[in-house]
Amino acid sequence: MQIVVYGGGAVGSLFAARLARAGHSILLIARPDHVRAIAERGLRVEGTTEESVRLTAASEIATGSGAEAALLTVKTFDLADAARRLARALPTPVPTLLPQNGLGVETLAEEGLAAGGWRAPADWTVRAVSTVPATWIAPGVVRAAGTGELLLPGPSGTGKDALVGRFERLFAGAGIPTRLVPEFDREVWRKALVNAAINPVTAVRGVPNGRLMDEPLRSEALGLLREALAAARANGFDFSESEAVRDLERIARATATNRSSMLQDIERGRPTEIDAISGELLRRAGAHGLDLPLTRKIIAEVQRRATGRAGRPQPS
Repeated sequence: MQIVVYGGGAVGSLFAARLARAGHSILLIARPDHVRAIAERGLRVEGTTEESVRLTAASEIATGSGAEAALLTVKTFDLADAARRLARALPTPVPTLLPQNGLGVETLAEEGLAAGGWRAPADWTVRAVSTVPATWIAPGVVRAAGTGELLLPGPSGTGKDALVGRFERLFAGAGIPTRLVPEFDREVWRKALVNAAINPVTAVRGVPNGRLMDEPLRSEALGLLREALAAARANGFDFSESEAVRDLERIARATATNRSSMLQDIERGRPTEIDAISGELLRRAGAHGLDLPLTRKIIAEVQRRATGRAGRPQPS
């Protein structure tokens, strides 16, 4: 299958490598230094597996490029623009996967695809929740940093089921654990709760995920988790605190050596997804008259830290 992977960061590159190894024809859209390194040496995957994979990489997608499916693996803040560029290059819509962190991802992608010329873009997009940890090492090198899976919406009785089935087979065939979830919106919120607790604390403190099991970082993460729970409940998702804490601890342990995507972005001088994760929780809580003071404070801290590192090279 011909697949465009638009976004050559850690997760996009890891997905591209797995799919290429499974025999698919991959076009990875990434930053120029990553593209050059892949052309010279292939895409190197370290960590749980050690391999070098040959695939095609480019810094732009040419109009008229062929594809049977697409993965939009850019960060949320780049999603609308990337979707617009993808649609302009692929005037005939193809099934498109959205594995971003945060809430409201579908709206951003569909607005971008519509701006690029796709009609009824919602008919072609599939939201996913990824817990597959990946770390950027250097141009041409990423690290598979632990276990994880790709969650997809369970059967809905609509035309989306065929699209979901295509991606389920695609990822399962590439060795990435894939699971269909009936209450998918709940899983989107579940991931948002964990992200809101793990990502900002690791980003501000400069530590890998596993350090959140130690005090005082554990208490800091739990405080953010409780505020995120309040936002979820106000929006109709009634997670128990014990359930949410188990999720947090399970993910932190499973990805103990991984540096969160938000921390990686700060270290590389890139914008972070703090607005799509914690900022969106703050907005949705505010719509119900709730304030989240710890969340508000950590957003400001992440923004200050990110601003202080601005101007560094941005390899993906």
